[in-house]
Amino acid sequence: MAKILIVEDDKRTNMAICEYLKPTGHNIVSAYDGEEALQLFHSTTIDLIVLDIMLPRLTGIAVLHEIRKSSLIPVLMLTAIEDEYTQSQSFDELADDYVTKPFSMVLLGKRITALLRRCGQMQSIDTITFGDVTVNFSGYTAHDKNGRIDITPKEIELLKLLIEHKGLVLTRSQILDELWGYDYPIIDRTIDTYIKNLRKKLRLNCIVTVKGIGYKYEVVE
Repeated sequence: MAKILIVEDDKRTNMAICEYLKPTGHNIVSAYDGEEALQLFHSTTIDLIVLDIMLPRLTGIAVLHEIRKSSLIPVLMLTAIEDEYTQSQSFDELADDYVTKPFSMVLLGKRITALLRRCGQMQSIDTITFGDVTVNFSGYTAHDKNGRIDITPKEIELLKLLIEHKGLVLTRSQILDELWGYDYPIIDRTIDTYIKNLRKKLRLNCIVTVKGIGYKYEVVE
């Protein structure tokens, strides 16, 4: 998993981002001003930075400029400034992405995942086998010795999400946000139905229920 540095001077926003990213299993560290961010960057190995532009002591643009002198790690700029000049300046300094406030935590998480995958920090799952069952994620299919298994795309996406977060508990709300979006009209009980279907169709014993919280993928010996 990756080590992600969140550089945001608003403590509530910084904490909210960190809490949202914790279930991904990544190592999350925080800085609250530009100089602190550079100190962390130079003193430890960082794989991705979420970097606010309006920071005390040293601006995000200045921090990015210093980082680019020695590293091309992914940097996602996070700011309330929407003018074209500021965005252009960020990309001139080789920012990888730009998100304006207010923002969706779900979309921020997806952009981070995309940047990590692009730089090779996350491996994309293609196929997996459970006994005589083989699931092809890119083809959205599942087969066993008797042929094709009737499984829906959302069931496959749910299984992949759990596997990508192996050993970590995902709440029903997190699963809903990731697969349907935070504003989609769906209820928590839907997740329970999808889990039940996955267990039955693929004969799985590796999706563990964590009572009162959610589910996790865990290989059962």
